[in-house]
Amino acid sequence: MIETGRIVIAGAGLGALYAALELAPRPVLVISPESLGEGASSAWAQGGVAAAMANHDTPEAHAADTLQAGAGTVDPEVAAMVTKVAREHIIDLTELGTPFDRDADGNFVMSREAAHSAARVVRVKGDQAGDQIMRTLIAAVRAAPSVQVLENTQAVRLETEGATVTGIWITRADAPSAPVLIKAPGVLLAGGGSGGLYAHTTNPPRIRGQVIGFAARAGACIADPEFVQFHPTAFDIGEDPAPLATEALRGEGAVLINAAGERFMVPAHPDAELAPRDIVARAIFAEAQAGCRPMLDTREALGAEVLTRFPTVAETCARAGIDPVREPIPVAVAAHYHMGGVDADLQGRTSLSNLWVCGEASSTGLHGANRLASNGLLEALVYARNAAQDMSGLATSENAEEIHPSFPAGGRELDLAAVRSLRETMTAHAGVRRTAGGLRQALAEIARLEVEQAGDENFVNMCATATLIAAAALQREESRGGHFRDDFTEADPAQAHRTRITLDEALDIRTKAVKELT
Repeated sequence: MIETGRIVIAGAGLGALYAALELAPRPVLVISPESLGEGASSAWAQGGVAAAMANHDTPEAHAADTLQAGAGTVDPEVAAMVTKVAREHIIDLTELGTPFDRDADGNFVMSREAAHSAARVVRVKGDQAGDQIMRTLIAAVRAAPSVQVLENTQAVRLETEGATVTGIWITRADAPSAPVLIKAPGVLLAGGGSGGLYAHTTNPPRIRGQVIGFAARAGACIADPEFVQFHPTAFDIGEDPAPLATEALRGEGAVLINAAGERFMVPAHPDAELAPRDIVARAIFAEAQAGCRPMLDTREALGAEVLTRFPTVAETCARAGIDPVREPIPVAVAAHYHMGGVDADLQGRTSLSNLWVCGEASSTGLHGANRLASNGLLEALVYARNAAQDMSGLATSENAEEIHPSFPAGGRELDLAAVRSLRETMTAHAGVRRTAGGLRQALAEIARLEVEQAGDENFVNMCATATLIAAAALQREESRGGHFRDDFTEADPAQAHRTRITLDEALDIRTKAVKELT
């Protein structure tokens, strides 16, 4: 056991780094599974940050779009708060050195993305917002003398006394080891979402629901776990994770076509390619299932400009041997963002004392059943600051010394075959389209895998989150946003509310589901 006197932040994405800077000069310890900033979904975000920066736009309009996209379960108070402060976070990031795109007059260049009523996504070099924001924050965190970063370490369990968090257990992330307990006055969870629980995902390999899972195992309430957002346009080129073809391409006029050259989104929704993500995702999934090869066509809208305005997309195309100037880009649906997570209030507080959460590991009520494009980075920024300010009263050591834990031998290698089985199960039965029978099968397979891998806490954490997703999806007998049931295809007004569930409750649902299959 190590007494730190530091506030511990588990994670190394945008929310984690922004919170660390907000907490400085208080002593902070950042638990980073890889080199600082690597392996975090934030760095892969292409679109940008949604904020009403233009003169013709307002926070109220941004909030209204957020409510509309969220399919009836967005918390209006949260949407109003987040959109109101969005501008100040863009200004603060700019002052830190983030090179947001500007026009000749110095105004922010804004992109329009799906379900937005205006162009309000602030970007960097077209499709490099996440990477450039993270570079800025990494440099600032490394320069902060009060912040210590433990790289190549991962959190696997919370230490609690009753309903109070007193510390966090960590292991080496690059080799098997026994866990070490870090005692801390407060813990902020900022370790990402759950997209990697699916076989087709845009998320980095380490983002597989572990943080949500160990919070749930400690007793934290989880909200909206059934709502998983599948990005419509991941590159379909056989890579894992699947590279992203940013939504900004469709904002610039790129269209979706099938192998016959038909624009299948035109009859599907009045907004066609700019319909909410869940609608576009299901349409693309249907084309793929029918063998019609969905593709994103940038030729007429962007021509050769796609190579200079969207360098990340151009690089991926070159790697796959695709010339987007002359041919369309094959795309497929991929798990992208988890609207569910650890239940958080306006300050990022959880149901456990001394535990806060921000970013994709959280569920704040902002996204509802279907996240509005580019609200993810915004939410991480806003709640990182809110949580940091709320944690400022914690009793930390004035001159906390750096710690250098020595990890004892132990632990075990992650069973990659078991991880593959879990991911394939989630894709097959708890993915874009769901049924009661399929969800019961998913729960039974998760239970089997969990028993087989009971000695691996990392894997058990994944199973906890997978169980929460499938159990909540089985309970929600309707279709809403990112949750679609083939056996309940319509939205039920009586179910227009958020889900709150504990792991014990989810395990009870799992046990019942397994019995019904036998």
